[in-house]
Parts: sequence; C-alpha cells; structure tokens
Amino acid sequence: ASSRPLHTRLRTAPVRAADHVPIFPDLTFTFPSPQVQELVLDNCRSSEGKIEGITEEFSNLELLSLINVGLTSVADIPKLDKLKKLELSDNRISGGLEVLAERLVNLTHLNLSGNKFKDISTLEPLKKLPQLKSLDLFNCEVTNLGDYRDSIFTLLPQLTYLDGYDADDCEASDSDGEADAVDDEGESEEFWEEEEDDDEDVVAEEDDDDSGDDEEGGVNGEVDSEEDDEDDDEEDDEEDDDEDSSPVKGQKRKRDPEDEDDEDDE
Repeated sequence: ASSRPLHTRLRTAPVRAADHVPIFPDLTFTFPSPQVQELVLDNCRSSEGKIEGITEEFSNLELLSLINVGLTSVADIPKLDKLKKLELSDNRISGGLEVLAERLVNLTHLNLSGNKFKDISTLEPLKKLPQLKSLDLFNCEVTNLGDYRDSIFTLLPQLTYLDGYDADDCEASDSDGEADAVDDEGESEEFWEEEEDDDEDVVAEEDDDDSGDDEEGGVNGEVDSEEDDEDDDEEDDEEDDDEDSSPVKGQKRKRDPEDEDDEDDE
C-alpha cells in the first residue's frame, strides 16, 4: 500500500447502512471532506426525510449516491459546483427540483427512478441544468403517460438519454450511460483500490504456495512410483532365478558315467 497519508489518498468514501447507525453519520467530522470525490450513502436512513451531514465542504465531490435513504425532499442539498452525477433512486421525492438547478450547475446525470413524480410539470426545473444529458425516471408514475418520452425530450432538449435510451430508442453505451464522475488528476490509485490490491496480493501468494505443494507432491509421487517399479523388477528377476535352478518337470535327469561305474562294481 502507498505510504501517503490517508487524507491525501481518500477519494472515494462508501458508507453503508448498519443496524446500529440507521441515520446519516456526521460526515464533516468523519472524512476530510475536500478530498472526497465520490460519496455513497445508499441505504443509510434519513431521520426526517431530508439530506443531512453533507455540506459545501465537499467541494470536490463529483458523484453523490443517496439510493433508498427515505428522502422526501432535496431542499437541503448544498451547493456542489463540481457534482456531475446524482443518484436519488428509490426515495419518496415528488417535487422541489428547483434547488438542483440552483446548486448543481454542472450536473450531467440524474437518477430519479422509483420516486413519486406524477406530472411532466414537476420536471420543468431541470430545464435550467444545461449540462444534463442523462435522466432516469424508471418506476415513476409519470412514465405511464402516453406521450411521456416525447414530452420529456421536448421539455429538456439538452437531454441525450432518457431511461438509458436516446430519442431514436438507441441504447446508451457504457461510456455514455455512466458519468465520468472522477477525472484522473495525477492520482494513480485510490485508497480503497489500494486496500483491494493488497488483499489480491495475499490471495495470489496463498495460491502460489498451494501450487508449490501440489508440484512437490507430484514429484514425490513420481519418485515413489519409480521405486515401486524397481522393486517389482527385482522380484521378477528373483523368480526367474528360482525357476532356472529347479529341474524342469517331465524331463529325465541324465545319468553320469561315474554312476554307471559304481553300479558295475556292485
């Protein structure tokens, strides 16, 4: 892992919900806010249905994810000039989008899927987001309107993709569908990526040790097999010698001349 201090390496801060921490943590004290460029608070519960703990100190934030946190309003979102992607799916927001146009002037991707938007008119404030190119409204009631797609593209001419498809029903490519939320500014690795790399190195070393044991076992197995073969050959040779030294069944033994002389003397 890098020896750089944590506050200079932390660029992505995923915060997951825990049973004992059901609401937003006090992020301004937990993290060195200006260093964070991606902040994920999915499934952390908002106690009053509003955004808490996120301030303008997150001045370099480019991605903010607040999926399924129980939001009913975005009125308390701070001014974040560098924010490009905002994930607000699976909440209970039904309006009040004017604040996004006022405080997130460089927003390019907005996900409002699974919220309570019913009318096209509630989306009109998004006209003031000139950089907005991708909008998601899956599972919102507004998508049930007969002229939904045409109406949205007419209302928001700056849009390239609505629910993952352009005006000609061509699907967004991976590069277009996802925000380029974090640009490379000379930082070679993020803190969390370094931790994952360390874990992968440990696993790789363990795999190498296992493979080494397998190879050693294979060599020993081959040596043992060769020794067994040699033992078998020696046993075969001994049996052959025994057979050569014993008389062959059915074959008469020749009489020696000395035996015949002995019989004559008798």
